[in-house]
Amino acid sequence: MAAKLRKGDKVVVLSGKDKGKQGEIATVFPAKGKAIVEGVNVAVRHVRQSQASQGGRVPTAMPIDLSNLALLDANGKATRVGFRMDGDNKVRFAKTTGDVI
Repeated sequence: MAAKLRKGDKVVVLSGKDKGKQGEIATVFPAKGKAIVEGVNVAVRHVRQSQASQGGRVPTAMPIDLSNLALLDANGKATRVGFRMDGDNKVRFAKTTGDVI
């Protein structure tokens, strides 16, 4: 199945503690149905000191479920994603505006 949300997409969080926050997808885990969004679902992780890094408490973005994310369209509103054929190519489009993503 084609991915509705991909790395680099601007998304908004629909539910949870970070509801309403916006960010860009940094990583997608299709098998788990999760994605890491920059600045969203941030947890503090303790990192051991090494020769390369100082260590200490480091804020890290944790994975969030894809069902809790919605793509932002050109107007900055949350939209669903559809697929259609554009010539010989299958393209994603925003359901609210009809624009190709």
